[in-house]
Amino acid sequence: MKTPALEIDIDRLIQHLSVCTLVGLLAIGLSVFVLHQWQTSDPYIQEVLAIEGNPRQGYAIFQMNCSGCHGDGGNGLVGPSLQDISAHKSRASLIQQVIGGDTPPMPQFQPSPQTMSDLLAYLETL
Repeated sequence: MKTPALEIDIDRLIQHLSVCTLVGLLAIGLSVFVLHQWQTSDPYIQEVLAIEGNPRQGYAIFQMNCSGCHGDGGNGLVGPSLQDISAHKSRASLIQQVIGGDTPPMPQFQPSPQTMSDLLAYLETL
């Protein structure tokens, strides 16, 4: 049998956990929004996203610059597989990944906006 004091404590605990969960979810949502805004506010990224890329050109760029590590079809060798990468990363995140060089041994690489747009169009076909 529960005592009234115990019921009140359980209710308070549930309320507290609910509020903490809500605050946590809001914080995560706000972080994702701010990250997206920051990424898409970069002038280079905006320019790339405004250009229609050519996946055939992107394939040639990929073969010259990326296939040595990521494999001819993006299946992965030294670097990870890029299959379905556009399902896991936004267009802005993919651009940032390429130009940032934040994941060694991947080098920093900032192609012209058209070249990056072409590469992005190819990556979206994988």
